[in-house]
Amino acid sequence: MARPTPLSGYPELLPAARAVEREVIASLSRTFELHGFANIETRVAEPLDRLAKGGEIDKEIYVLRRLQADDTADDTGLGLHFDLTVPFARYVLEHAGHLEFPFRRYQIQPCWRGERPQEGRYRQFTQADIDVVGKDELPFHHDVEVMRVMVEALGALPLPRLSFQVNNRKLIQGFYRGLGIPDVTAAIRQIDKLDKLPEDAVVELLAEHAGASAEQAQRCLELATIRVADHSLVDRVQALGVTDDLLSRGLAELASVLDGCRDVVGERVSVEANLRIARGLDYYTGTVVEIYMEGYERLKAVGGGGRYDALAEDGRTTYPGVGVSFGLSRTLVPLISEGVLSGSRAVPSAVLVALADEQSRPASERVADALRARGIAAEVAASPQKYGRQIRYAERRGIPFVWFPASDPGVGDQVKDIRSGDQLDADAATWDPPADDLRPGIVVTHATDETSSTDERQRQ
Repeated sequence: MARPTPLSGYPELLPAARAVEREVIASLSRTFELHGFANIETRVAEPLDRLAKGGEIDKEIYVLRRLQADDTADDTGLGLHFDLTVPFARYVLEHAGHLEFPFRRYQIQPCWRGERPQEGRYRQFTQADIDVVGKDELPFHHDVEVMRVMVEALGALPLPRLSFQVNNRKLIQGFYRGLGIPDVTAAIRQIDKLDKLPEDAVVELLAEHAGASAEQAQRCLELATIRVADHSLVDRVQALGVTDDLLSRGLAELASVLDGCRDVVGERVSVEANLRIARGLDYYTGTVVEIYMEGYERLKAVGGGGRYDALAEDGRTTYPGVGVSFGLSRTLVPLISEGVLSGSRAVPSAVLVALADEQSRPASERVADALRARGIAAEVAASPQKYGRQIRYAERRGIPFVWFPASDPGVGDQVKDIRSGDQLDADAATWDPPADDLRPGIVVTHATDETSSTDERQRQ
């Protein structure tokens, strides 16, 4: 068989790198569950008419179809989900009778999107989402809660500094309405292009698509330049002299998000109001957020989300929600490929039990079983080579300890830390490795803001 050609856009991680991803997923899951978010997993396929509901992503949908299917097959008209929000909305509608509202869920799953592969953008990628969904109404305090939980969850990870850039659609809609701009929705879409286009080009688009005058467009840009992390936000916006009830409500909500996140920000995560963040999708109705990673701004946002007052509806009931999505693959794959993050070892085994000869294999297996019974991952050497070779085998695999079963009655077992060379008497019924060696961890190999060392083990 010829050597296979790699497929672009479908990242596959080697075991040590996969250990990094698994530790990140475990850490996120722990934080989400500490706050009462239940885990769900939705099916990978959804009806095409639901996936393409917005009409903006049709070309990116992977169609699911059997090779020999005809037009009457029951799998016709299915596609792979390109995010976790669309299947979650369907899940809420389908299972509403069995859910308690407000329903708090987190979901960490792969998605598929048929776009041109590049750094941070893949055809298969993993996302981590949290949402709170209500029935007919959802109090605003859940906006603050969801932001706080995601800030706390990401702040526990050994990543470069992350910045939550928060805005509020009511604020910008009210501001544009107060200015008298004819098409407020179109104005939001054009302002959302400020990170891609120069200001002059956005001014032209505001005039062309939103009917804004030159003076109105300039005022829109003045609002978009406000970027603060404290309550001075209110004074800055009010100083622009525009009044509108919707603007006032949005400004109060945005200030509440900043205040509510104040005690969970830290060296690894910041939260600030950035009034150029608009998130062009029309279903956002209040809080909006985009997450950026310091030093990796070229990746654009590595997460985002916000409030949507109609996540799902069935004609009788509306299900409003608020949520944030974090791109695991978008964030981790570049960091791993650049050597910023790596796994401490490629295998889960903390101990290699040495093998003197084939006749002693049952004895070595008993040692390994005794360690496993106490939650210590262990494996028995593959063959009875010289002990020096077995030690080098463990070293190549990253296994920190080699266990030598007693060869004579009355002589105890010994365990060797192959990094330090220390070798001590040990009993498989009582011996414990250091906590950091129990399972693979994340090693930060480049200095970042949160650590001054260049080789620091971070246990998730």
